[in-house]
Amino acid sequence: RLLSIVWANEPVSSGELVRLCQQELGWKKSTTYTMLKRLGEKGLLQNENAVVTSLVSRAEVQAAESESVVQQTFDGSLPGFLVAFLGNKTISDEEAEAIKRLIDEHREA
Repeated sequence: RLLSIVWANEPVSSGELVRLCQQELGWKKSTTYTMLKRLGEKGLLQNENAVVTSLVSRAEVQAAESESVVQQTFDGSLPGFLVAFLGNKTISDEEAEAIKRLIDEHREA
């Protein structure tokens, strides 16, 4: 959640980030600085001269989180994930074609 706020406002002063986190997440100043420190130690954010910027993109984080969900919840089975995700939903012909194109682009040679 902190990364989302940073992405939407970067570069953002650490003081402004504290205000935004209090407003949007109900966090205290100490919580924001603790999370900022932890994410900095993980190489996700940097706080230089009281200006916070991200070191990773939203797409990179989403890809890592998606991979983690598939690995942990579906034993690494992408088809198992898709079956659970789709459930009883239907998709349009356009969506099906887009998914087919993505599969073709990522297929092993």
